[in-house]
Amino acid sequence: MDDKILIGMGFERGQKQAMSLTRTEVSTRPRALSIIIPTYNERQNITKMLDMVSSFLPPAADAEIVVVDDNSPDGTAEVAKRYASSSMSRMDCEIKVISRKGAKGLSSAILAGIRASIGEAVVVMDGDFSHPPETITKMIEELKRSDCDIVVASRYVEGGSITGWPFKRKLISKGATKIAQRSLGIKIKDPMSGFFAFRRNVIRNISFDAIGYKLLLEILVKARGARVREIPYNFTDRRAGSSKMDGSVIRDYVKSVWKLYRYGKSTREGRTSVRFLSKAGRFYTVGASGLLVNYLVSFLFGAAFPNLWYIYATMIGITFSMTTNFILNKIWTFEDRNTAARTTLVQYISFLGFSSIGAAFQLGMIYLLVGTEHMNYGLALFASVAIASIGNFVLNKKWTFKEKIWS
Repeated sequence: MDDKILIGMGFERGQKQAMSLTRTEVSTRPRALSIIIPTYNERQNITKMLDMVSSFLPPAADAEIVVVDDNSPDGTAEVAKRYASSSMSRMDCEIKVISRKGAKGLSSAILAGIRASIGEAVVVMDGDFSHPPETITKMIEELKRSDCDIVVASRYVEGGSITGWPFKRKLISKGATKIAQRSLGIKIKDPMSGFFAFRRNVIRNISFDAIGYKLLLEILVKARGARVREIPYNFTDRRAGSSKMDGSVIRDYVKSVWKLYRYGKSTREGRTSVRFLSKAGRFYTVGASGLLVNYLVSFLFGAAFPNLWYIYATMIGITFSMTTNFILNKIWTFEDRNTAARTTLVQYISFLGFSSIGAAFQLGMIYLLVGTEHMNYGLALFASVAIASIGNFVLNKKWTFKEKIWS
């Protein structure tokens, strides 16, 4: 299966995957809720897990449970199928079992389950009882009540806790959480949770890499503008079976975070660079008009007053151009709508001050090129004004109009 997975929701696409469904007739009408349970060697847990999840669903919940098994050697999928076909399973809660023969990985298993599901809301949880089924109702209620897009069952908000983990495991979890928060800019307290619910449309058309074991991280990074809430729950270490945590899981996590970091960096820089280049383009357009004003005024004064030293003529041209540049940059480049006299005066003085640095450079360069190198005055004037404008843009963006340089 391709590592790049584009979610275009609909059960029809899910039917194309290699799977086994436990009902002879499967409805394709939308349901209210889909619960995705990825499994691998959960034979000891799966029957009771399905029983508990079904029992905690309210009557007429219009829900389905999708078990996605990665070809477990212990026969987890077969046990789940027998349970779903037996009288123990609730007939108003459809159970689907997907057997993946050649695929591995928690995130990709969850995505396979999402593709095969048809619920308007989706819950993702583990099948080892570390995620209490009774929390599902609270998550769905929060999803409806707060009008949010994603609800995360959190171990680290007030009221949440972890039971049964050794200190080393807690340290790894906390470290992974801090890495995600710091490197990916995630604000919630438990981005490493594997127990969460979301509205189906929040991940529509997201291209997933499906690397590692925490799909929530990828959703939080790529579902821009999604509203997220956290509710507390008690994480209890598995009752049976063995943990899947090993070196490969840690490597996959690092790889996933790195890809998500690059994704976020590229999209942030993409948007920032567009704004930066747009403002720079405007600034230099204004600068070009200032160059014209500067050149024309300086040239006219030099031509009208033959005895006027060319440096004086240049200073007059600079003064005219700085004034027109300030007005155009305030209104057009930086779109500053604060026209209060005091603010505008302070900005004008600041603009003149920083522009004077460029002017000093311009005068020094002209004197060097014309007076020492005997370059044509018009060419020297053009070169010096063009170079000085670079410093003018950076200084005035940062200090006069109070903007970050790269923004």
